[in-house]
Amino acid sequence: MKNFIQSVLILITVVMSAAGEELIYAEEGQMVTLNPPAVTNPQTHYSYWVFNGNQIAWRNPFSGKGVNDKDSLSLTDGSVLVITNIQQNLFGTFTCQIYTSGNRDTPVDTTTYKILKLSVTMDPPSPLLPGEDLSLNCNAGRNPKIHWLNPQGQKINSQRIQQKATGQDKGEWTCVVTYSNKESKAKISVTLVDLTTAPSHLQYTSKSSPLTIPCSTTATWDTIKTRDIEGGKWEFFAKPGASLKSNAPQMLFSLSLDPLKWTPDQDNELRYDPKLQNGILSLKRNQGKDGDSGDYVCSLKFKNGVTLNRTVTVHVLQITSSPGIELISGQQVNLTCDLGSPLPSDLQLKWFPPGQSSLPSLKSDHHPTHLIIPEVGMGDGGKWRCELWRNSTRLTSAVITLKIEPKITVWMIVLICSVTVIAILLLLVVFILYRRRQRKMTHLRHRLCRCKNPQPKGFYRS
Repeated sequence: MKNFIQSVLILITVVMSAAGEELIYAEEGQMVTLNPPAVTNPQTHYSYWVFNGNQIAWRNPFSGKGVNDKDSLSLTDGSVLVITNIQQNLFGTFTCQIYTSGNRDTPVDTTTYKILKLSVTMDPPSPLLPGEDLSLNCNAGRNPKIHWLNPQGQKINSQRIQQKATGQDKGEWTCVVTYSNKESKAKISVTLVDLTTAPSHLQYTSKSSPLTIPCSTTATWDTIKTRDIEGGKWEFFAKPGASLKSNAPQMLFSLSLDPLKWTPDQDNELRYDPKLQNGILSLKRNQGKDGDSGDYVCSLKFKNGVTLNRTVTVHVLQITSSPGIELISGQQVNLTCDLGSPLPSDLQLKWFPPGQSSLPSLKSDHHPTHLIIPEVGMGDGGKWRCELWRNSTRLTSAVITLKIEPKITVWMIVLICSVTVIAILLLLVVFILYRRRQRKMTHLRHRLCRCKNPQPKGFYRS
């Protein structure tokens, strides 16, 4: 009887497969859920699951159930078959037959699923260097409709991706298979060995602000070493017009691989991040300098001839005072805050004078680059701060300290002269009195003497 039932199940499976089946695309390792036919009262029905003609799971109306492979398969009380981690041996045809307790020979309903393997391949595999060939292929049986989603979520209507790798290709690519108004997805991660900088390649600093020159890798150092890195370096190209020749780069650091560290080529007070092993190549200093303006180039060189580099442009915000920072009350002063060149239209300045400054209130959000104070007062002494902003983001700030001396008037000159004359007269009087005392003591010493043949006691007049 048992053999007869299995033969009937196999025959029905073959017939139903020929009649029609529901397709399911799945990646290896993915969980797949197969629903049985809708049954009015599951407590009065028997259900059997068959895979490629072999019974693999069953359930009876008395809550009895079983599966052949407990590691990969499970059956719920509602006869739902769950494949927890589908492997190569479970791709194929699954059929579920439902029988009533009164008729064990003819199923009252049957559902058939065809599970097809969906896979994506990459040749050559990751990691890639920018400019190398990126080749992705989406493999699915029965030629369904296929498109790709790149890491930015953009749709590419193609089964195969063939292009030169760029920085935007790094990340997760998704192959989307569309069939019978359904979608299945398979993903693959593309690793790209490249250099990245901050969201903006422009950095701003001043003599009163820290200096940061960002650069990092998009992959771990262990991944980078698989591509046979040869070395790296930091170079500096001074801003045109600086004391250094703009066309002659300065070598700042050389990258040593064993052990992994930056070796300075000169004492520039820059220091590198201790997280170099994590791919952070940035340089830092506690304070900027006037000569920091220019281009900083971070580069890595590989044995196949590929060189990766990123450029960070540093601008230094400076405040200058004319005629100087030591002033006399009443002088005219010109203060200038700039980057050594006209400000771009997307940058704004904000001035913050000392609290008692005589400067008229600067009500506008866009403060001028140049401030003119016709007559500085004592309240203008102290710290003047200038901040550089882009929209609502403060980029950096610079500070200058003005020292204001009181204005010398005619009465002050008279008073100073009078005090000077009095001091000279006092010194003269002291000198005269001192000279007179010296003369008197000299005369007294001449009139007194000690006798060569002294009498018993004392001194006597000659």
